[in-house]
Amino acid sequence: MAISSAGIGSGLNVAEIVEKMVAAEKTPLKKLETRAEGIQTQISTYGEIKSLTSTLGDIVSKLARDSAWNTVNISSSNSTLSGVMTGIATPGTYNIKVTQLAQSQTTVIGGAGAAALAKDESMGSSGKMKLTMGTTTKEIDISSSDTLTQIAAKVNEAGMGIQASVITDVDGKERLMMRSKESGTDKAFSVDIDASLTKLGQNQAQAAQNAKVELNGVVVESSSNTFANTIPGLSFTASEVTANAATLTVKADTETMKKNIKEFVDAYNALNDLLSKSTKGLRTEAGKVDEAAQSTGAGVLQGDSATVSLQNSLRMLTMGVSGTSGAFKSLSSIGIQMLEGGKLSVDETKLDKAIVSVDDLRGLFAEKADSMGQNGGIAVNFKAFTDKLLAYEGTLNGKDDALKKALKSNGAEQAKVNDRAQALEERLYKQYTALDVKMSSLNALDSYVSQMVTSWNQSK
Repeated sequence: MAISSAGIGSGLNVAEIVEKMVAAEKTPLKKLETRAEGIQTQISTYGEIKSLTSTLGDIVSKLARDSAWNTVNISSSNSTLSGVMTGIATPGTYNIKVTQLAQSQTTVIGGAGAAALAKDESMGSSGKMKLTMGTTTKEIDISSSDTLTQIAAKVNEAGMGIQASVITDVDGKERLMMRSKESGTDKAFSVDIDASLTKLGQNQAQAAQNAKVELNGVVVESSSNTFANTIPGLSFTASEVTANAATLTVKADTETMKKNIKEFVDAYNALNDLLSKSTKGLRTEAGKVDEAAQSTGAGVLQGDSATVSLQNSLRMLTMGVSGTSGAFKSLSSIGIQMLEGGKLSVDETKLDKAIVSVDDLRGLFAEKADSMGQNGGIAVNFKAFTDKLLAYEGTLNGKDDALKKALKSNGAEQAKVNDRAQALEERLYKQYTALDVKMSSLNALDSYVSQMVTSWNQSK
């Protein structure tokens, strides 16, 4: 008779026996799973460290550039005059009187004396119209059937920098308006019309002219109302002629500089806090694990030499000395001090006093390193350090790779434990099934012998 369930033949609770033996075989699994959770937490923590290091790297990269210390604020005493920074502008004050605005040339084409023509009136004869701007000349062929609209299209297609359009009077009559696309005397143009085109005449409605200003008493001109190259690093634009001079003031943007310095402190503190938290000891004074701290992710990298070394290196950088010849040599000289635990604090009063010495601040943070990579400014040194950390084969990627490799190895060990447990379960069920078959056979034999003995006794 076939055995339908293990244990029927033997009378043993085989499922319970097998379950307990398999559970015993899987005992190492719990430790491996706990370790895997720890490794995954470390990977996540290093992801945060990498992100915060990148943030710190971005701000020190900014502070290491001269442009961070060349920013200026530009203000005007008159709303009709505005300025923008286009390069390295030197702080100063400029008195600017606008005496003339730039304008484009406008020439009107129509009948005799540029009088309006009837709508869609054809020329009635053919000829040429010659356009000249500077040293460039182009001739336009005009047929007897052309209208002003068709002539305008040909002018626009010529690519001379002249915009042509047909304007209509209240009586419906038309004229052709030709206007240089850009202002200034260098964009003036001339129109020569063949005598055969008897219906066409012209009149210059507006001459091309440059904008003119008196800059601190000196007359300067620009082909447009924007004076882009008059003052190095500064472009200013006039929108109206002014009776009196307006004052354009250029000041160092110390507020932005201060903001950048405080962003550096905040970025450093955020990274330092995470490193301190992740390497924190979790034992209380009584020697027990601080489970509350552990639940917040504290101590996940406790004893990790790479993380401790990273934190120590960052702290050493904050205490470094710039190779500048300026007045400020260290962060403490501008009011940035290290507190217990490695966190930085800012003395606002001291920083406000230092911020007015822009060149000295530039030297403190942005002094270029020598050929040996030494004597650089604070930001320059920080940038070199964060660049190495974030490099493809740098410390952070190396640590991340090592942790992921450990997690993969852990997964392989878990798979081995599960495979051994499964093999044990299958082997045990085979063994107990065989036992059931044997016990069933013996029980059948026992029943047969008992029946025979009973039969013999009854036959006596």
